[in-house]
Amino acid sequence: MKISMICYTLTGQQTGEKLKTGLEKEGHAVSLSTKSKYIPGSIKGSCVEWTGSQFETADSIIFIGAAGIAVRSIAPYVQNKKKDPAVLVVDECGTFVISLLSGHLGGANELAHRAADILHAIPVVTTATDLEGKFAVDVFAKKNNCQIFRMKEAKEVSAALLAGEKVGFYSEFPWEGELPKGMIWCRKKQYPESDYVKMSGQKANDERHLLFEETDKTSFSGMRFETVDGGPLPAVGIAVTIHKSCHPFSSTTHVVPPSVVLGMGCRKNKELSAVEKAAFGCLEENDVYKEAIAALASIDVKKEEPGLLALAEKLGVPFITFSSKELLAVEGDFTPSSFVSKTVGVDNVCERSAVKAIESFLAKKVGFKTDMLAEVRHDERESQKADTSHKDTGTYFIQRKHGAEGVTTALALGEWRMHFE
Repeated sequence: MKISMICYTLTGQQTGEKLKTGLEKEGHAVSLSTKSKYIPGSIKGSCVEWTGSQFETADSIIFIGAAGIAVRSIAPYVQNKKKDPAVLVVDECGTFVISLLSGHLGGANELAHRAADILHAIPVVTTATDLEGKFAVDVFAKKNNCQIFRMKEAKEVSAALLAGEKVGFYSEFPWEGELPKGMIWCRKKQYPESDYVKMSGQKANDERHLLFEETDKTSFSGMRFETVDGGPLPAVGIAVTIHKSCHPFSSTTHVVPPSVVLGMGCRKNKELSAVEKAAFGCLEENDVYKEAIAALASIDVKKEEPGLLALAEKLGVPFITFSSKELLAVEGDFTPSSFVSKTVGVDNVCERSAVKAIESFLAKKVGFKTDMLAEVRHDERESQKADTSHKDTGTYFIQRKHGAEGVTTALALGEWRMHFE
């Protein structure tokens, strides 16, 4: 984490140096600036100007001084909780550490506790869910390396829990741990019992550890949901999903795991507009959040392809390429093309590269479990949808190869597991 600190007095500088040393020992990159005519090397511009530059580059900002200075300094730059950095205020003597802004998604609350431990100070956290020990969906999303959407609905989750109301939880993916107090596990009402498969090593009657449910966008058309315990379906809830149309509850917050790889191939120097049209059209057609994309994959002869490089940058994901030898080594059934085979030495680029990226890249990400590839199987899916399952790796094709205007796309979904602490 990149942390920027600023202080205004000599006493504050001493506190800042102590905090800087402690945070650096924990692996953070920390800078300490000063703003005082009595301290050599102080910044020349205003504190507001300094703050503006830190909002663009730092993960966290710590003001060592009066809270009023911090409030006035950050005021021009505050946007929303998904974009703002964590902001803390520490009094110059290091007695109190206040979480001021972006307590959950920005990590200010957690950082306040860490800073307080270093300074032997008192952490001041004012978010209601923290004070009352309630589940916070934005913290859950962050700790599981997921994105969160529908923030208005997320506020309703917190409000319901604080009011003692039940909150539903639905997930397309396996999860482990105990559901927080006040939350109820929910699932698709007409989903056949035979479509579930137990996780290896779990108790036979423990339905929490079932494999994620079918992810076709069509499965949400007219879909009805129910609670596992047979009680009434809550009006407010959380859905761990990659699909925009997944709304099990009247008010549904989406938690989106980066569990999908977009495999692509294209003609040399294909224009960016055609590449983007194919990619975003693929996501739209399959009802998949672009934020669910963990990587863009292709063959190594395309590693300098301008359109693919620009698309990866726009998506904010790595562009991973593999040699024809590596792609040929990927086991499974793929859509062959003799033309592609003659051109690049492998019969399919988009499908094979997507699967290879899941095996070599996605498996390293938080939440992805490589052991699940061997342990977990979805028998019903494999028997009824043999054209979309990659049995050797546990990968599931959301979309097989689709080509148009000199661009091919494929979407592959890897296994992902959510964790409750």
